[in-house]
Amino acid sequence: MHDVFHIIESTCIPIAIDNCNTDLIIPARYLATTTRDAHFFGDAFMHDLRFNAEGRVAHDFVMNRVPYSEPPRKGINEIIVAGKNWGSGSSREHAAWAIAGYGVRVVISSSVADIHRNNLLNCFVLPVIVSPAFQMELFASISADPLTRVRVDLPNQVVTNLTNMHFESFPINAYKKYCLMNGLDDIDFLLESKDKIEAYEKH
Repeated sequence: MHDVFHIIESTCIPIAIDNCNTDLIIPARYLATTTRDAHFFGDAFMHDLRFNAEGRVAHDFVMNRVPYSEPPRKGINEIIVAGKNWGSGSSREHAAWAIAGYGVRVVISSSVADIHRNNLLNCFVLPVIVSPAFQMELFASISADPLTRVRVDLPNQVVTNLTNMHFESFPINAYKKYCLMNGLDDIDFLLESKDKIEAYEKH
C-alpha cells in the first residue's frame, strides 16, 4: 500500500525546458545500479543540470535557486511545472524513480511522453496535462511570485492556479485514478480483487 492521493496544494518548481528527455532527468550512468533506494535516485534527479562537470552546484539552474531549492515536502515544491514534451527519449523507468525519489508528487505539462507518463503513474507521481496557454500562465504566475501555489484535485480532475483561481480539467486513466486514490499499485489491485478473481475462475 502507498499513500493515497487526493488533493495536492503546493508551491512549484518551474522547469521550463521543452523536450526535457529522460537522460536529462537522470543521466544514463545511474541506470546500471541494482538499488531501488529512493534517496539514491532522488539525488540523481536532474543531476547534470544541478551540478557542473566538476561536481559544483550550478547556481544558475532553477532548482538551485531559493525558493525552488527547498526540498519537496508537504505543501512545498511538490509540483513541477515543466516544459512541453516532458520525459521524451528512452523509456527508462529510472527517470520516474528519480522524480518520485526527489519528493515530487505532480508534474504539470502541456505534453508528457506516453511511456514516461505511465512510469510516473506507476511511481505514484501524477502527470497533469494542461493546455499550452494554461501552462504558460502558470510559468508567468510563478515568475511573478515564486511562492505561487497550485491545487491539483485528483477526484475532480481539476488543476487550479490559486493566484487567479483559473483552472482546467485534466484527463487520467480511470484505473490509474482508482489506484492512486486508494494507494494501490498493480499487485495491490490484484490482491484486492482476489475474491472476485477466484469466484470468476469457479464459473
